[in-house]
Amino acid sequence: MSALTVSKEDEARVKGMGFLNNRGTDLFSARVLTVNGKVTAAQHRCMAEAAEKFGNGNLLYTTRLSVEIQGIPYDKIEEFQQFIAKEGLVTGGTGAKVRPVVSCKGTTCQYGLLDSYAISEEIYKRFYEGYRNVALPHKFKIAVGGCPNNCVKPNLNDVGIIGQKIPQVDTDVCKGCKKCAIEAACPNKAAKVVDGKIQIDKDTCRHCGRCVGKCPFHTIEDGTYGYKIYIGGRWGKKVSKGRSLSKIFTSKDEALDVIEKAILFFRDNGIKGERFAETIERIGFENVEKQLLG
Repeated sequence: MSALTVSKEDEARVKGMGFLNNRGTDLFSARVLTVNGKVTAAQHRCMAEAAEKFGNGNLLYTTRLSVEIQGIPYDKIEEFQQFIAKEGLVTGGTGAKVRPVVSCKGTTCQYGLLDSYAISEEIYKRFYEGYRNVALPHKFKIAVGGCPNNCVKPNLNDVGIIGQKIPQVDTDVCKGCKKCAIEAACPNKAAKVVDGKIQIDKDTCRHCGRCVGKCPFHTIEDGTYGYKIYIGGRWGKKVSKGRSLSKIFTSKDEALDVIEKAILFFRDNGIKGERFAETIERIGFENVEKQLLG
């Protein structure tokens, strides 16, 4: 096709399908969803073949862990979609709706405190696929982090989950050692021996679980796994750091239900064009939190 013959209406239509116009041309980048940044070898081969067959041969990776294949002619879009569908791949991830989820590698990372791949896939199916036809005031991004290291920056998303391991302290067996193994293991200096007994500063502790099992006398032999949820983060032209809800959830189902409540709250209370962070600022964090935890 000759340059610049695609109408604005058609450009907007295919953008809603995950095809972004390459500036100054009638070519498009296909945004191929990876669910959570994980693809099979067969899917990767399929995308590479599609890039050579329909595009300019390049695969680009977005900050949201999707793959963009550049240089696809407008009249090849439908054929491209059919080609990648043979490996279960789809395009999308645009518009004022729930966006595909981003996940860290907490499932395999030595610091991971939750199965980040499994929970992010569940979030993808329940909220990206399940809420595909739910119009929101603006885009809504979700991220899953396996531990407080925050590699995937959950607190800079509209909703973010961070894995937790809350230490269970048995002070009865604490010997008050001069060189405390728990103190040495704590990266946030939240653990200290005071008056012969270990104490954990609850305001400083990030529930990373590094202290669990370190004491030879079994002072902290186990911990409670949980989910910390942040709301109201955003990154872009304006930046907002999300705030954590006051409750740490020990039930995955309860945590996912809170995410659903947040999406529905944004749908019902957000003003068109504003991000969730702005909705929370306008209504008040405490008021929003009360609705989500109620």
